[in-house]
Amino acid sequence: MKKLSFTIVLAVLAMSCGRDSDPFLIINNRVGQLTKEIKINQLDSIFKGDSIVRNTSSTKFLSATSDIEIYDKEGAPLLILEPVQQFDSTSTVGYIQILDSRYQTDKGLSIKSTFGDVVEKYTISRIENTLNSAVVFIDELNLYLTIDKKELPSSLRYDTDSRITASQIPDNAKIKYFMISW
Repeated sequence: MKKLSFTIVLAVLAMSCGRDSDPFLIINNRVGQLTKEIKINQLDSIFKGDSIVRNTSSTKFLSATSDIEIYDKEGAPLLILEPVQQFDSTSTVGYIQILDSRYQTDKGLSIKSTFGDVVEKYTISRIENTLNSAVVFIDELNLYLTIDKKELPSSLRYDTDSRITASQIPDNAKIKYFMISW
């Protein structure tokens, strides 16, 4: 009996450790190996096998930005990170844009999912109507998604004043942007 209990405990521990170390799992306070506490100056060690591109540009027409793009070994884009404090290497990450479909929530939601998948798997906190998109918030994951208004019925495409409900968004509507906000 003791042997069986010990084996079960080891199996549970092994499964939970494997899940936390999944480099593409999105949960409430983690995106792969990134957490709210990770500082910008730690990214080189976290993404040591990948390419990190720091955009520190400023033009006459655009404001200064310090976005950080992460690419995998083959050059495919993974993430775009934005620090809480621009141009501060000791700042933490504030926003994460998911670009790679391997990044998924524990319920399988990814950039390749449809709005129907979102409704089926999560509770939508609110939907905001903007000029070009509907922004769908899922507070339990600190996550928001944008659906291009081209995916919506024509009566909603040019109206920024109307409230958009989940029932007005087609199930097959594609996700345009998949963002995490800490």
